[in-house]
Amino acid sequence: MRQHDTEVPDANATYVFAVCRDPDPSSCAGLPGVTHEAPVRLLALDSFTAIVQTVRARDFTDEAWQGRLSDQRELERYARAHHDVVSAVGAACPTVPLPMATVYHADERAQEALAKESDRFRAALKRIAHHAEWGVKVYAPPAATAAPDDAGRRAGRPVVPTDRGRPAAGAGLAYLERKRGAQRLRERSQEDALRTAETVDEQVGRLATASRRLRPHPQPSTDRRVQILNATYLVADRRSEELALLTRTLRERTGAQIELSGPWVPYSFVGEV
Repeated sequence: MRQHDTEVPDANATYVFAVCRDPDPSSCAGLPGVTHEAPVRLLALDSFTAIVQTVRARDFTDEAWQGRLSDQRELERYARAHHDVVSAVGAACPTVPLPMATVYHADERAQEALAKESDRFRAALKRIAHHAEWGVKVYAPPAATAAPDDAGRRAGRPVVPTDRGRPAAGAGLAYLERKRGAQRLRERSQEDALRTAETVDEQVGRLATASRRLRPHPQPSTDRRVQILNATYLVADRRSEELALLTRTLRERTGAQIELSGPWVPYSFVGEV
């Protein structure tokens, strides 16, 4: 999060959601934004438009934000409000989202600061025009597991029932074979999963304009799936149906569970220019 020029706690401040070109004023009409005290509005820049809202400066001091960081519900409310505004505007025109809590002391300060980033905004808007961000998560197919006596059978030794309490001859060796067989299966499954992840990333990457590999997303404790790919792709709008078809084809070909999410405002691809 970034805060700027909020040294006068009792004054108003200008919260900036995004920068765009030729927005439809109706796209943000009626949105509550991060406060219900003032409407979300347009702020003209030299060659762009900022989407802003008047807020109380005291709500965006370092101390205030430190307090919100310890209040998960309140922090989520701000994040959702910020995202809702960016998404609404982004659905109508190419939009460069700004980080949550980008705040300036007044409209004039915001205009002055944002004007210094005109080259970055111009390059980013050109890059993402008629594109959207899509997320792809891939989970490994269920691993094959050996039955307790499979390793012994594969080794050519019959499994002989034994008297209770007395191990059969060669039982220790059979146990070791089973352990080794299970380990080989795990290693083979892991290698297959990594190849699947590379295949999906390569195939989707060919279709995309740009891509980013992300850290695996933490799974709930009740979810036993193993995530092998978490990536995001910048895809031209005209290729969205092609992306959906490719995803279905890869599911069938690899046997992996593939989750496709989007389209989103391309948050991941506006900071690289």
